[in-house]
Amino acid sequence: MAAGSLPDEDDPFEEQRERVENPMKRLFLVYGRPNISYLVVGILSSIGARLLDLLPPILLGFAIDAIFRQDKSFAAIWLVPDAWIPASQEGQLWLTVGIIGGAFAVGALFHWTRNWGFNAFAQNIQHEIRTDTYDAMQRLDMDFFADKQTGELLSILSNDVNRLERFLNDGINSLFRLSVMVLGIAGVLFYFNWQLALVALLPVPLIALFTYIFIRTIQPKYKEVRSTVGAVNSRLENNLGGISVIKASTTESYESERVDEVSMDYFDANWDAIDTRIKFFPGLRVLAGIGFVTTFLVGGLWVLSEPGDAPWIFTEPISVGEFVTFILLTQRFIWPMAQFGQIINMYQRARASSARVFGLMDERGRVEESLDAKELEVSEGAVEYDDVSFSYGEPAADTADAGATDGDAVDDSTPEQILDSVDFEVEGGETVALVGPTGAGKSTVLKLLLRLYDVDQGAIRIDGTDVRNVTLPSLRRQLAYVQQDTYLFYGSVEDNIRYGSFDAPREEVVEAAKAAEAHEFIQNLPDGYDTEVGERGVKLSGGQRQRIAIARAVLKDPKILVLDEATSDVDTETEMLIQRSLDDLTAERTTFAIAHRLSTIKDADQILVFEGGQIVERGTHEDLLSRDGLYAHLWAVQAGEIDELPDSFVERAAERRARTEVEIESEDDD
Repeated sequence: MAAGSLPDEDDPFEEQRERVENPMKRLFLVYGRPNISYLVVGILSSIGARLLDLLPPILLGFAIDAIFRQDKSFAAIWLVPDAWIPASQEGQLWLTVGIIGGAFAVGALFHWTRNWGFNAFAQNIQHEIRTDTYDAMQRLDMDFFADKQTGELLSILSNDVNRLERFLNDGINSLFRLSVMVLGIAGVLFYFNWQLALVALLPVPLIALFTYIFIRTIQPKYKEVRSTVGAVNSRLENNLGGISVIKASTTESYESERVDEVSMDYFDANWDAIDTRIKFFPGLRVLAGIGFVTTFLVGGLWVLSEPGDAPWIFTEPISVGEFVTFILLTQRFIWPMAQFGQIINMYQRARASSARVFGLMDERGRVEESLDAKELEVSEGAVEYDDVSFSYGEPAADTADAGATDGDAVDDSTPEQILDSVDFEVEGGETVALVGPTGAGKSTVLKLLLRLYDVDQGAIRIDGTDVRNVTLPSLRRQLAYVQQDTYLFYGSVEDNIRYGSFDAPREEVVEAAKAAEAHEFIQNLPDGYDTEVGERGVKLSGGQRQRIAIARAVLKDPKILVLDEATSDVDTETEMLIQRSLDDLTAERTTFAIAHRLSTIKDADQILVFEGGQIVERGTHEDLLSRDGLYAHLWAVQAGEIDELPDSFVERAAERRARTEVEIESEDDD
């Protein structure tokens, strides 16, 4: 059974795999055809190398008969003009040695060009597939990544792509090498003595049957190995990413047990496959040995018999030299037959990997550009949310899917309405603040503006243009987005500030850092702006990372600025300094800001208060305080005027928590 032909409950990409038809045909047509010249070089060189490899044992047998025993004329040697044939035995020996030496020398050249051709073919395809798969993957919307673990995606980009390279190099290389050897040796054996050739080929049907049984047995085991590899990668990736939490929680032993568990699952699955494999090849050796012993016995008796008195049912004569050639070539014939099982195995594994790769490459997100999408040009920066509704999971309408953010609950089976009829307008240059309890949908509102997800109903417009009608790059170039969970790339401080504005000179980088109140602490780092921040910025504090992210947004100089808890990790004094800089930055551009510290947004032109995915209040700071609603109570709590929110607000928060817990339990049951 071919790998990938049966549903795999443990394969997170089963759905993608099942949609791919003829993955290996696609592999060769799409990626193999542009690199066909390398493959042709490899194939032709493989044929030449293997034919030359057959020459030494043939000439050895011929030399025994023509030079040492003189049972036949040396003039019968292949492809040598009569004028070149020496008269003396010594001269004939030197000619034979020269031909054999030349065969080894030219064969070595063919072996080099063979390996060059197949390696170039495989490496080029590996590079192209990996980059194309990554390009396709990063164009997917966020709901896809919310449903997949990083380790699972890395397994495709690394393990599966590498497995394709191994098949395209080692597998195809071995296929042509062994095919030429088997056909060439069989042809030589039948040429010399077809009856003894049949004896030498007796084990072939048994080897074919044994190999077939092996393939049927090993495939389910390799599928289990692939599944456990993905689990190991995901566990290690999660643990290494959360190492600070593990240390702070003193859960090293707990995590060690979890790693030990998934590693042992891989060990058991892999050892099961290894145990099958290490039994298979000794079994093949036994069959090969039976063929060799039988050939040696029959051929030996044949040679020892009187001329014209062949043993048993055999009639054709055989010389000593031909018998030696038979013995040498029989050893080379049986083992390649056995190795065809490995090639079939490599093909099946490559087929499963190609299905996963192309399945991921073909994955389509729901956030896609329309065919007639145009470039977005922002003049005023006015933004309109027109009756916007949104759900995570499959919506009722044929619209966008999404993943969870901002604490919003997710249940793919029964999607929950996250935003319900959100409707507001922002004039160009205004600052709008979004406040409300965690999970109210604030971050989702802003991510819809960037089209990280698409609305289920309604529309979002910038200067009157629906964001779904413009190209994604042109939309996102006009916005700068500073998230609460700041992500820094491995590299220097300057590299991270310049990210997305790669041509900006050092002077502008420094000015952006000053505007974000980051210049002073950067100067105090060991190498200043050239200091390496570590993976995910681990060498910097949370506040430092946020200031670098703000500097990145400042350097981009966007038309619309989106700040999602952009100063949550800085101290109050630094926040005041950053806020002063942000006031200058936001003075002439449209700005959206989410903040739990209400003091940072009290001067906003408009404050939208969210609860349960709806706007329950809107107005200026003074207007909202005068209404004595949710905003006024949140302000009073933060100002220390009251100790806690009224019971009605607490009850609504408890209802939201209970609903989330029910959804989580439902997911666990599923």
